[in-house]
Amino acid sequence: MYPAPSPVVTRHRTALGGAPGGPAGGFVEERALRQRRAGPAPTGARLDLSGVKGERLRGALAAVHRICPDFSPARVLRDAGGAVVLAGMAGRRAAVAKCVLDDSEAGARLDREIAANRAFVRHRPPVRLPRLVADDPGTRTLITEFVPGRAASARRHPSVPPSPADLRATLATLTRLNAWQPAPDAFPEAIDYRAQLARYHTLGLLTDRDLSDLHTLLHDVRSRARHEPTRQFCHGEALLSHVLLSPTGPVLVGWGAAGWYLPNYDLATLWASLGETPLVRRQISQRAQAGGRNGRDAFLVNLMLVLTREIRLCDMAVRRAMDRPGSASAERTASGPAYGEEQRLLLRRLHDDWATARRAVRAAVGTR
Repeated sequence: MYPAPSPVVTRHRTALGGAPGGPAGGFVEERALRQRRAGPAPTGARLDLSGVKGERLRGALAAVHRICPDFSPARVLRDAGGAVVLAGMAGRRAAVAKCVLDDSEAGARLDREIAANRAFVRHRPPVRLPRLVADDPGTRTLITEFVPGRAASARRHPSVPPSPADLRATLATLTRLNAWQPAPDAFPEAIDYRAQLARYHTLGLLTDRDLSDLHTLLHDVRSRARHEPTRQFCHGEALLSHVLLSPTGPVLVGWGAAGWYLPNYDLATLWASLGETPLVRRQISQRAQAGGRNGRDAFLVNLMLVLTREIRLCDMAVRRAMDRPGSASAERTASGPAYGEEQRLLLRRLHDDWATARRAVRAAVGTR
């Protein structure tokens, strides 16, 4: 589900008997590889169970073993944001276990991800995603298969985007997903658009005219419900950090925000994260406008919401860096400027993107 820095299962190569290259030697080598396949590394070699983090790991392992007693942990993939993610073996197959031990926002997100994975068992989407192994909403624990591959990006807004071929494959995967029509009651309505717009307006992130223009577009999109679809199933967080580039193609992970949106929400999310690739942005905009005026207006409403959210998150990160100038997050990275400076540059770019989206919204409203 999440990429590991090295293989979860270590394969040890041993000297094999038989004539090298001969039929007998080839048979012995193949049989020996099957028989000598190594399991996960010992827990003590990769899991530190001491201290406060060790206590969290023990709690997470206890929750995992309640629903999957044969889970053998190999390494910690992540222990941050309230969630513990472990990679290991569930029986004979590699698996990833995710557990939330408190009542934070990550817990509510994992609840939604568990519900989405259960729905995928009955309604399989036309894209590759990790298969469900076990889950327990009571202890907020989810176990899925481990998908070998590397993340398309480790950052929410990558400064160095993936190759054009990987971006094209990711865009094609999202297009197939958005064209899928699951059962209407299998997934929830992900966003209350009017409530979200009102919230951003109350916070001072949208002006009165912005709110009025977006309400106009939203009304026009919904008024065409008889002729064009106004709902589309979306991943909800179509960021490159939620895309694994496996040998068989892109794999989408992190389904905690999956549900029904206005059309082109995933395209708007991907557009907002690709500030360093104007050519791909142009392709995304053209794909959104290919659905006619309804697709264009929905894309603009989604884009304004996504950019406003990203500006708010980035502004909070800049404030944290200013409040704690000596923290590890504010130190200079090995290959670039300090974290706080990176966030300030990103915030400036997001404001430029937001101004561009605002001009497009006003132009769309002006053609009414």
